Parts: sequence; C-alpha cells; structure tokens
Amino acid sequence: MTTTTDELVSYEDALATYDPVMGLEVHVELGTKTKMFCGCSTELGAAPNSQTCPTCLGMPGSLPVVNATGVESAIKIGLALHCEIAEWCRFARKNYFYPDMPKNFQTSQYDEPIAFNGYLDVQLEDGEVFRVEIERAHMEEDTGKSLHVGGATGRIHGASHSLLDYNRAGIPLIEIVTKPIEGAGERAPEVAKAYVAELRELIKALGVSEARMEQGQMRCDVNLSLRPHGREKFGTRSETKNVNSLRSVERAARFEIQRHAAVLNGGGTIIQETRHFHEDTGSTTSGRVKEEAEDYRYFPEPDLVPVAPSREWVEELRAGLPEQPLARRNRLREEWGVSAHDMQSILNAGAIDPIVATIEAGADAASARKWWMGELARSANESGKGLEDLPITPAQVARVAQLVAAGDLNDKLARQVIEGVLAGEGTPDEVVDKRGLKVVSDEGALTAAVDEAIAGNPGVADKIRGGKVAAVGALVGAVMKATRGQADAARVKELILEKLGVSEG
Repeated sequence: MTTTTDELVSYEDALATYDPVMGLEVHVELGTKTKMFCGCSTELGAAPNSQTCPTCLGMPGSLPVVNATGVESAIKIGLALHCEIAEWCRFARKNYFYPDMPKNFQTSQYDEPIAFNGYLDVQLEDGEVFRVEIERAHMEEDTGKSLHVGGATGRIHGASHSLLDYNRAGIPLIEIVTKPIEGAGERAPEVAKAYVAELRELIKALGVSEARMEQGQMRCDVNLSLRPHGREKFGTRSETKNVNSLRSVERAARFEIQRHAAVLNGGGTIIQETRHFHEDTGSTTSGRVKEEAEDYRYFPEPDLVPVAPSREWVEELRAGLPEQPLARRNRLREEWGVSAHDMQSILNAGAIDPIVATIEAGADAASARKWWMGELARSANESGKGLEDLPITPAQVARVAQLVAAGDLNDKLARQVIEGVLAGEGTPDEVVDKRGLKVVSDEGALTAAVDEAIAGNPGVADKIRGGKVAAVGALVGAVMKATRGQADAARVKELILEKLGVSEG
C-alpha cells in the first residue's frame, strides 16, 4: 500500500522509533561576470531575456566554452572542503524536458566531478562539533526562471499563464553533495542548519559568491529518510527542493521526519518524490515523483573538452585559501574575550565581518560589538535588512566609537548620530555638527546647570546630604534634561556630590 498523509506524529515519538538519515545538496551561484559556457552577463536586474545568446538558449550550431573563473572557483571550494581535486574530469549532458531548460538538457558533471571525498566540520549551538562528509562538488549551469501569473500563490497550480526569463539560464553553479548524514539523531535538523550556515560562511570567505540565500544565490535540497532503530538499510527518501533560508532548512528537515514517521506508522510507504517547502506553515507538499540517475540519460558532453587542472595550479590555489571560518571564529572569540554563546549570536546576526572591519578601522573590540549587535542590529531588524545592507560603513561606526571614547559623545548622543548617518545626513562628524550633538564639557556651563538643579530640588538635595546618595539620580536627570542629554552624566554626578559635600563611598 502506498500512502501519503498530511498528518504528523510528534517529533519525540518519531525519534523514539526511527533514525533520520539526511543528504544535503547545496547549489551555489558563482559570482562570475559571465555565464558558465558563454559570454553573456550575469548581472542582476536586467530586463527579461536581455542577457541571452544562441549558446545559452541552445540554438543549433552554437558551441559552449568553459568559464575559467568558474573552474577556479570550483577548485577553491573543493580544496576548502578538504576534497580531492580530479586530475581529469569532464562535463555531461543531463537530459530532461522542462520549460525553463532552453536546451532540454543541463550541462553538468555526473560520474567525473571536479572535487570529491571531502568533509566540513560544523559547530552546533552548544559547541559540539559534527563532521559532515562530502561526496562531491561539481560544476553545472543554472536554469531559467518560470513566472506563473494569475494565481494566488505564484505556483503553477491556479495560474492563468506562465512566462519564462532565460537571463539566469547558464549562470555558473557549483553543486555540493554530502554523503548520507547518519548519527545526528534528534539533532538532525540542527545539524542541517549548522552545515548550510557553515558552508555559506566558507563560500563567502572564499569570495566566489555572496551566497545570499534570499536572492537564490545559495539554495539547499533537503533529502531525508527514516529507518527503524537497529536497521542498516536506508529508507526511501524525499527531496525538499530549493529551500532558501537557514531556518527553513531546519524546519523542512523536522517536518519531514514527522511526516515520514506518520506514514510509516500508518503502514504506508514513502514515495520517492520532490517536495515544496512552504515558509508560512513550515510544511511541505508533494511535487513530482523523483527520477533516478538513469532516467536523465547522462552522456559525456561532446562539445566540451575535458578539464585537467595542473597540480601546480591546484597547489597554488590551496596556498591562497583563507582561514577556515570555524577556526577564525575560535580565534576571534579568544581575542575578543566572548563566550561561545555570544559568538554564536554574532554569527547568527551576520556581524562577524562588520565587527572585524570596525576594529580594523580603529575601534576597540567591545565597542565594535556593542554597536553592531545593539543599535545597528535593531535597525536592521526593523527595516528587514541584513547588517551589510545598512547605509553605514564600519569606518563610520569606528568613528562613532572614537567620539564616545574621547568624551565628545555619550551613548545617548551616539545613538542619535548613528540614526542620522542611517538617515543619510552625512558622516558621523557632519551629523554631530548639524544636530549640535557634542557633549557639554564646559565646566562653567555644567556647574551652572548643577547649581540650578540643586536650587530647584531642595528636598532631594537635603536627602543626599542626609546620606541617601542614591537620590542623586534625580538631580543628574534634571541636569541631563537641561542640557538636552549632552552632559557627561558621570561628571555631573561628581559635581553634584562635591557641591553638597557628600562622598559617594
């Protein structure tokens, strides 16, 4: 009996009976200037079908040429994943009909990938390190984009018609395929999320792609199956396609564990199929029955010569690899003196690179973390942007930190300066001048404001003289109000106590 169900069992009940086995396939869109097999531009935002040519449209008589930067990027990714790099590999034609495939085949790699047999160590929230084995990383090209018009969901079901944009067809992709991920148990969804997060950091560090999942530059297919405890044979897998956020990778894996368990507990059989993930509900729905490799009728691409990277070139690229993201985070955590939990929060916020750049621009580590993880993170959340998209540079944040350290700004004024920079009012110094935000440091002006506060609040002054030093906060507040928040609160407190003849100790 073959059964599908929308019912779920609890996550705990599913794990009590079954072991999850995952396979993650991540597609990375490379940041090359031209496509993988032709000279068409890859720039985003162009008019539909304006960045095409006979080659990427599959016109008769057109011949592909391999993008050398694409090959170099593939080798870098393979090396960073501790893979072996093939001395000789070639492209293949993966044949299938789909409207956004103008050639009716995809130029990819099949049994001869450029990189294979590697691993990536990923760190979970509690600091545990889990090793994910890599099966292969291979080169291929992206498809075009289908736009389904007239329906409520943007999917083909219910649409009145579909449009095709082939600008994306032929853009270089690297597909990174894991070996079966076993032994994660109840943490399988967390491992999936952590792996994709670590891979994204690695890709960004290599400089081969911005890896922005929300823009489709990196997307993950989540393969999942269950097997009863004690069994060695894998269960039938489902493949949730094109998941485009870290949170969704975790949610998709968790949902499929619960769904598979419900089907199996009900005596049904899992269908090997693709599935669609729905962000609003955290659920998946059926796509199409999944083909096996032989259904694609792979055969060697006759129009492209094999790729045979020299060992000298490979070693040259290996020597130029950046520090591994996990090793870098551990080093920075030690340098900054933060906990593993705090470092995870910084990573999740996408703040590591901005903080590093701010320190390099002259701020101390504590101040850089404070502003990026505080005021700027709040602004990013409110605007729905990433930190890197905010209209403020690390150098400008460093300048704000320097003004605070010099006593020219207090924290309240510094927040106003950042607000002005984000609003496009200029550099931090320009915002300070335009808004008149410098701290009042003139002793005469401060003394006058203190005298006025004491004279206006005689009862509070008497309490302080009588030993209730905590009441000084009310007078400090009065001075800060009189100076529009531009006084140094610590200095104001010192002056008040001096005037009243009281020692804070």
